[in-house]
Amino acid sequence: MVLGQKAAFHTLGCKLNFSETSTLARELAEAGYARVHIDDAPDVVVINTCSVTDHADAKCRNAIRRAMQSNPDAFVVVVGCYAQLKPDEIADINGVDLVLGAGEKFNLADHLTAATKGDEAKAIAGEIKEVREFIPGFSSGDRTRTFLKVQDGCNYFCAFCTIPLARGRSRSANVANTVAQARKAVEAGAKEIVLTGVNIGDFGTAHGESFLDLTKALDNLNGVERFRISSIEPNLLEDDLIDFVATSSKFQPHFHIPLQSGSDEVLATMRRRYRTELYASRIQRIHEKMPHASIGVDVIVGFPGETDALFMKTVDFIKSLDISYLHVFTYSERPNTTALRIDGVVPVPVRKERNKTLRNVSLKAQRAHYESHLRDELPVLFEEAEEDGLRMGYTPNYIRVAVPSAEVQGNVIRPVKLDRIDPLGWVHGSLA
Repeated sequence: MVLGQKAAFHTLGCKLNFSETSTLARELAEAGYARVHIDDAPDVVVINTCSVTDHADAKCRNAIRRAMQSNPDAFVVVVGCYAQLKPDEIADINGVDLVLGAGEKFNLADHLTAATKGDEAKAIAGEIKEVREFIPGFSSGDRTRTFLKVQDGCNYFCAFCTIPLARGRSRSANVANTVAQARKAVEAGAKEIVLTGVNIGDFGTAHGESFLDLTKALDNLNGVERFRISSIEPNLLEDDLIDFVATSSKFQPHFHIPLQSGSDEVLATMRRRYRTELYASRIQRIHEKMPHASIGVDVIVGFPGETDALFMKTVDFIKSLDISYLHVFTYSERPNTTALRIDGVVPVPVRKERNKTLRNVSLKAQRAHYESHLRDELPVLFEEAEEDGLRMGYTPNYIRVAVPSAEVQGNVIRPVKLDRIDPLGWVHGSLA
């Protein structure tokens, strides 16, 4: 293809995908491609897919259809987890020109050089066990918050998860190289950096380093106001890390800790590496050190073998914890996972009802977290975007706050008094 063309990117899924999309966009920019919106008739469309959320196939097809509506002659490339797991299926979708698996997606520019629209769709996805290289990166386009990729892959092979099949074994750079990437994000204007990956607590093991080593090194980085730790496994969230965050001036009192089930029986079936006693101890330790911390929790409902009684164990266990919100996922079958061989399949309507139950628990937990800080004055990092005359931002402990956009600029931190809770799920504040 000819340099100087326009490229658009569409990202599905997690923060890690957004980080990697930005890396791909920078690669194409260096090759002479101008980045445009997917609806602005791009010449090349790169769709970065997910395999974790439901309806991966439908979401991928919708993105392809949108690209073709914008420009029927666009060269469509599909990458990401779904591309690694189902390369041939994706190549058969009308409009797709190229599918790149985990080992090839970061060679995108080279593949485009040799590509021509109209050729038969090509799928290039080798064995995931051969993918060993760690490609660093960070998201761009939002100067307020940047997702820094610190780790990739996973060695855990939980019964419900396809990530090891899509991303391969756990790997990362060393501390020095990761700090260098963070410095680039700061130079691009980021005020807050979110550390992301598949299993970030496993950072550095191949280099004789640890995730705690990384956090301590990042804490000394000049020019950045805030760091957040994205999802981290409870068995890897050790006391030393909690204690460090409690004393850090940059790492925010905000943790997101996957639970998946409040039943030890279900956790064992899921092949998780902890039980509820350890999980509860982590929550207790955080609040001992940071009483006002925000704690988010992932939970899966409807996993095979989850009876009504075991589901109620999860409900009761979550209610016993001092947490701030839930991310509730309805279990869905994934090819090549061991969960497919587990008896006791939960009917889909029951799964949906259980999801609804826990979403209500989440709304109550979030409201209680917000109410406990009304009339407090907290520093808020405001975003660039405006919504209906309001500018949103987050406190250190992850309370979403809105003030009139005319009163504050984006990408600044200002003290705000938290006044009242909006029914739509944020807090109205007034500048202090």
